[in-house]
Amino acid sequence: MSEDRWHAVGKRKTAVARVWLTPGTGKIIINKNMPPEEYFDRITSLIKIKQPLAITNLQDKFDIYVNIKGGGKSAQAEAIRHGIARALVLYDENLRLALKKASFLTRDARKVERKKYGKHKARRSHQFSKR
Repeated sequence: MSEDRWHAVGKRKTAVARVWLTPGTGKIIINKNMPPEEYFDRITSLIKIKQPLAITNLQDKFDIYVNIKGGGKSAQAEAIRHGIARALVLYDENLRLALKKASFLTRDARKVERKKYGKHKARRSHQFSKR
């Protein structure tokens, strides 16, 4: 990676976030032109995004540019959190322990289970009739 820019990919369910960290004042831009307050409608999503920066005390040190697609808003927020954490480790390997302890480096592998034939849903069977 270059000295002034760090790139990482974060994932959650079907959401994929490409994250770039550059030295700056702490602004976050999502999909080229939106601030996170405008993109996300829930406060919890905003909190999730800023957690890796809060743990490492780097809130005002980086400008963050995010390209996100797929999934819902909640999964997208967690994908961005994952991407920011991975990019911070590329920036400074010493931050790895704190981020790993908070489990921000672990990719949450839970996805929606596919529907099987002969079933109503993934596991829900037809109602049993005795007679």
